[in-house]
Amino acid sequence: MSGESESTSQKGTLWGTIATHGTLIMVTLVTLYPLFIVLRIALSPGNSGASASLNPFPKEWSLDNFYAVVSATNARGDWLFGRQLLNSVVISVATTILGIFLATTAAYAFSRFRFAGRKAGLMAFLVSQMFPGVLMMVPLYLILQSLGLLNASLGLIIVYATTAIPFSVWMLKGYFDTIPKDLEESAIMDGASQFTIFWRIILPLSMPAVAVTALFSFMTAWNEFVLAFTLMEEPTSFTLPVTIYAYVGEQSVEWGKFAAASIIVSVPVMALFFALQKNLVGGLTAGGVKG
Repeated sequence: MSGESESTSQKGTLWGTIATHGTLIMVTLVTLYPLFIVLRIALSPGNSGASASLNPFPKEWSLDNFYAVVSATNARGDWLFGRQLLNSVVISVATTILGIFLATTAAYAFSRFRFAGRKAGLMAFLVSQMFPGVLMMVPLYLILQSLGLLNASLGLIIVYATTAIPFSVWMLKGYFDTIPKDLEESAIMDGASQFTIFWRIILPLSMPAVAVTALFSFMTAWNEFVLAFTLMEEPTSFTLPVTIYAYVGEQSVEWGKFAAASIIVSVPVMALFFALQKNLVGGLTAGGVKG
């Protein structure tokens, strides 16, 4: 009897595993289905893939749309895609570096020091996240115009870095709070300065949170469209999201090029996710509960 019950239990476990994996596979396919449609549109010649068909596979395979996007030039023969890709990379990387530098130092101060205006400063950062970025578009435009930074990458870098700081500070502060203060007190007893403690102890221990925060800062700058479209006027100054919008005309939409450009823009973010995936879970959850 025990052998029969054990066999029945094993069969039940097997069927449960099959059902679980089957459900997960179906959910994954449903989630990825829109991506398959985008790939079909991008890999079909011209706009032939932009049909109402639910078939995720293109009838004809072609890389013409990708080639048209990558090889685009302006009337003077300047290589637009290369310049716009460089703009996006420079702006996103500079935004990430500047934002992380300012956010880590501010978050450490809010986490470890007690000073006048500390709670008010944290609340101001929190309240600033409640307003949409579009609300600040007119003031930002006027400020950059007065500084002569319109149509300049430096202007976008300053705007993106400052708008990303509040979220980054709150996220990093939560992680810094989980690091025991005993480590810093021991370092002080050994004669370490406050900067040495921050640079040699706190930052290395906080790399998961820093990696996640850097990823979010990079994604914000890489994918942002409204401010880049408003503050940049010349095609050679555009970032890649603005380039995608260029394929949307008043009379028609070049869906093939639109889909191809969207895939190209998504590749760097996907690569970063894969590169930082070891730190993502730890960085997102460690600051949630103070140890």
